[in-house]
Amino acid sequence: MGSVRTGDRLPPLEIEITRTLIVAGAIASRDYQDVHHDAELARRNGSPDIFMNILTTNGLVGRYITDHFGPTAVLRKVAIRLGTPNYPGDTMVLTGTVEEFDGDTATVRVVGDNGIGRHVTGTVTVTVPMQGAR
Repeated sequence: MGSVRTGDRLPPLEIEITRTLIVAGAIASRDYQDVHHDAELARRNGSPDIFMNILTTNGLVGRYITDHFGPTAVLRKVAIRLGTPNYPGDTMVLTGTVEEFDGDTATVRVVGDNGIGRHVTGTVTVTVPMQGAR
C-alpha cells in the first residue's frame, strides 16, 4: 500500500443528498419503509422529510474507502453508527483518518457530517493487496 501511515487523513468526499439517492438506496437495499420514500408519511411519523437508510450510508462509507484505496481494496469490516438524519437538499461530507496500519491492512476512522450535525461515525478495516501479490 505504499505510503500509508497511521494518522494520515483521507481527502473529504462531498455527497449531495438528493431524493433520488435516498429512494434509490432504499430500493436497492430492499428497505421499503415509508420514511425512505414517502414524504407525507414521513411527516406523519414526525420527520420533516424522507431520510436516508443505514444501508445506503454503509454503502457510501464503503465507496469512500475504496475510492481512496483503489480497485484492489477489500473491505474487511465496516462498523458504523448513525446520528442526525440525511435529508434531501443537504450535503454530507465524509472524512477519514488512518488509525492503524499493519502490512496491507488499514483501520480508518470515518465521520460524515451534514448541515445539521454528525450523520455517521465508524471504523472501516480495509486490505489492499501488495502489487504483484496473488
